[in-house]
Amino acid sequence: MSERYDQLTRDMLRTHGVRVRKWRSSMSGVAWQVLYRDGSVSRLIEAPRPKGPMSCAIFLHEIGHHAIGFDTHRLRCVEEYHAWRFAIDTMERLEFNVTDRVRKRMHDSMRYAVDKARRRGLRRVPEILTPYLRPMDDSEAGANRDAALGSV
Repeated sequence: MSERYDQLTRDMLRTHGVRVRKWRSSMSGVAWQVLYRDGSVSRLIEAPRPKGPMSCAIFLHEIGHHAIGFDTHRLRCVEEYHAWRFAIDTMERLEFNVTDRVRKRMHDSMRYAVDKARRRGLRRVPEILTPYLRPMDDSEAGANRDAALGSV
């Protein structure tokens, strides 16, 4: 499994032209880009090295910011949603394990992003973000997984 995570890491960094500034020991990450006067761009991330489902999801989430493009979405919380969708969809497409804990992490992260946007004055929450207006209970993570697998 270690080799699969290593190959995924190499492929994603190469495909999206991203460089890792630092491998984090914590389950957190950040993505940014530097625009130079000559027009060139450096795409950078800090993330945990993918070794399991959670670190893989966080790594792919940060890659997702570059894949979808910065400033593609007007609202930061919508950008966060699409970065998480990129991560989960990529894991599912490539048949990496998406655990209930990973789904809950996405939900909690999105709930925080939506709450933050509302604190900063967002009046109308976009429809794709309405599921994140409330906490996710443990049974929903399993139900979401079952629905994605077509077994509900």
